[in-house]
Amino acid sequence: MVTTPSFGLYSDAPWQAIEAEQLDVRRSRAKGPLSPAQLREEVTEAVALIVGVDRVDASVLAAAPHLKVIGKHGVGIDNIDLQAAAEAGVTVVRTPGANSRAVADLAVTLLLAGARKLLEADRTLRAGAWNQLFGQEMHGRTLGLIGFGQIGREVARRGAGFGCEITAYDPFLPEEVFARDGVRRCSLPELLATSDFISLHVPMPPDGSPLLSREALETMKPGAGVVNTSRGGLIDSAAAADLLRSGHLGFLAADAFEEEPIPPDHPLLSAPNTVLTPHIGACSDGANAAMGSDVIHDVARVLRGEPPHHPVSPDPSTTTQTRH
Repeated sequence: MVTTPSFGLYSDAPWQAIEAEQLDVRRSRAKGPLSPAQLREEVTEAVALIVGVDRVDASVLAAAPHLKVIGKHGVGIDNIDLQAAAEAGVTVVRTPGANSRAVADLAVTLLLAGARKLLEADRTLRAGAWNQLFGQEMHGRTLGLIGFGQIGREVARRGAGFGCEITAYDPFLPEEVFARDGVRRCSLPELLATSDFISLHVPMPPDGSPLLSREALETMKPGAGVVNTSRGGLIDSAAAADLLRSGHLGFLAADAFEEEPIPPDHPLLSAPNTVLTPHIGACSDGANAAMGSDVIHDVARVLRGEPPHHPVSPDPSTTTQTRH
């Protein structure tokens, strides 16, 4: 059962992988992202489930007695209850690296759009004005990365190409990872206080609270810009909207939101100096081909009783067991 609407949408490669693996794939009747209640209706006969941002909780697993594997069409797995999956004997796999370049490209695109006021320039020109808006150059500015995994490292390489000084906060990586890419490691408070641009590349904190709370946003350098291609809940949107209006935040460019699709009363929709996109980070031809193919091949390995290439455990010390 495949619920993510973007699966194989821009590439034939995932469908070729399905044929090669001899899988019987069915699409969900409702357009995703699906709620747990909708998922429960779809998975009663499924042995494998491939999801995007659909919420897979314990109730979904209980409704799927034949399920052996959940495949994430992407990287972030905070929408899947990993502990419940492990207790049910269901393997979880994902596609690390498959969309890293696409998301990094979008992150830098959003950064440039925000820093150079591209959307405002476009809107005012179409309205008949000729306002030559001044923005910020990348060269010589500090780009702070919160999270230095594969996407963060791709963004660092792109930022370095523009002449940015790159700093990064990631408490889970050894020092040599930063040194290898010529990136200065720093604490989160230092990164917030010294960065001209900040780009987020981390999952949600375990307690679900925003990493960039009002207090954290207020410690940022005045006029700095924020890019979020990760999870909408990482930023206190109401606080960010207030700080955009006051000018403390220079701009905010976001591709992810707490609720998707974004509700019409979302505070960022009426805030100035924003660039908002509908979660399109992985929407490239290359990423679509790689994510779909990789997840199909790993799902097929599990169904054959083989170890998957990219399993996900509830914690690093736990090995997910496969339901037999």
